Amino acid sequence: MSIQDIRIGHGYDVHRFDANYTPDKPLKLGGVVLPDELSLLAHSDGDLVLHAVCDAILGAIAAADIGQHFPDTDEQYANADSVSLLQQVLDLADKKGFQPINVDVTLIAQVPKLAPHRQELVASLAELLHLDTDRVNFKATTTEGMGYIGREEGMACHCVILMATSGG
Repeated sequence: MSIQDIRIGHGYDVHRFDANYTPDKPLKLGGVVLPDELSLLAHSDGDLVLHAVCDAILGAIAAADIGQHFPDTDEQYANADSVSLLQQVLDLADKKGFQPINVDVTLIAQVPKLAPHRQELVASLAELLHLDTDRVNFKATTTEGMGYIGREEGMACHCVILMATSGG
């Protein structure tokens, strides 16, 4: 494998919490619906983990960002399932000859507590990205009460992904 056969991408997303819990828009992270009665404000389903993953993949293959591919001004993406958006991004990467090798996700949130869901999130991401679980890392941190995240107004997510040519 040559250096031209590997690429790294970084993704980031942030969403505010809805002031009220909306049962038809539950908190969804990494394709997993969490039991906490929290909803995120978003044009799609608000899965900021998968949005960050999509942006990381798009960055690695030099294909702009999630907003260019799935604009929040386009009604066809209203309440869109982020799993479907991720599949479309993975299909685009595959057409360019790239597949994920490993992924590292960091979610920044004061609430909810994510440690109890870590294994389920890793398993979901591994399945969605067609990776073994030892190639997926998920970690969560708080801001120790500082800023909008510390005030429990929203959450943010960073993702770094390594991609390689399909034949590499």
